[in-house]
Amino acid sequence: MQIAALFLNRPEHIHVTINHFPLNGLIVAMAALLIGLLARNRRATTLGLMLVALLALSVWPVIHFGSAAFERISSMSDEAGQASLSYHAYLAERWAFVYYITSGIAALSAGVGWKWPRTLLPLSILTLVLAAASLTAGIFIADAGGKIRHSEFRAVLPRTGSSEEH
Repeated sequence: MQIAALFLNRPEHIHVTINHFPLNGLIVAMAALLIGLLARNRRATTLGLMLVALLALSVWPVIHFGSAAFERISSMSDEAGQASLSYHAYLAERWAFVYYITSGIAALSAGVGWKWPRTLLPLSILTLVLAAASLTAGIFIADAGGKIRHSEFRAVLPRTGSSEEH
């Protein structure tokens, strides 16, 4: 019980634990959706859409716990790590909306596609495109995040999003 309490009081640990859901989880959800589409199976396609909706929405707790951990991680980081942290936070705040749109469209597609089966294919394709856009944003966000504590991944100092530092 004490171990769980310690873990839950450390948002940086939670962030690092769940930050793979919006990336790796979304890839698996997209694969499930694509398999459902290729098999022309309405239930499998709907399941894939719901998985995309759930895993795209998982960006919310990742951002929440990342924001809660910002000050603590900043205080333990060197200057380059702090710059990477600021850039990571900037990118996450700037591009999270793509994940939210993906989640909403995926859930809407599942409902509308179930009610009107002819809409399932075009809405599922739209969802796959949005999920790919989310993954693209997520790759850039994760790249900046990996450079916070891993100096071996740093080639140059990142931009932070502030016009003064560009």
